Amino acid sequence: MLIQVVLIALSAFIAFKIYKTVEQPILYKKAKTVRYDAVVAKLKEVRKAEVAFKSVNGHFTGSWDTLVTFVAEDSLPLVRRIGSLTDSMVDAGWTEAKALEKGLIIRDTLYTGVKDSLFKTAGFNPEKLSEVPFGHGEKFQLQAGIVTTGSGVDVNVFEAKCHNNQYLKDLEGEYEQLIVNDNEAARVNNKFPGLQVGSITEANNNAGNWE
Repeated sequence: MLIQVVLIALSAFIAFKIYKTVEQPILYKKAKTVRYDAVVAKLKEVRKAEVAFKSVNGHFTGSWDTLVTFVAEDSLPLVRRIGSLTDSMVDAGWTEAKALEKGLIIRDTLYTGVKDSLFKTAGFNPEKLSEVPFGHGEKFQLQAGIVTTGSGVDVNVFEAKCHNNQYLKDLEGEYEQLIVNDNEAARVNNKFPGLQVGSITEANNNAGNWE
């Protein structure tokens, strides 16, 4: 009887070890992918907001309050272009300014709300732009500044990022060691252990580290 109990316990232990080494990484990858994709989507929205902000203000912002207010309340200029100079008009010496004066073509500027123009996803809420998906209220780290390129050109830059531990927070109990492994792999490869768009230290054309 005792031998049977021991064998059952041993079998259960072996089954658990098999799960830990085979099934658990698969389940972790699936759960991580859901969260990874959600964070990437949010960072793309942050990038879209920052690029729009710069187009209006001439620089990026490192303030969530400023960026959220811009998306919720500000507008973007939209140039309406109706008509164009024909070949015959050009041959006759017409300029666009003259055609505008005569009313033959139209060029004017309209304004459209940032939120309605750029963020058409159902349920989009500017107030949630800073929040890390699955992060239980934690916010992305946001910075902005200027870096000087090797050729001496000053470039406006921004950076928004979150650590793996933030968006994988609810997986830490069951998959803590696998998250630790991911963080260590990033450290060994001299990479940021998380998701990031833009860079505060180099001009990278606002690229995300998933791209």
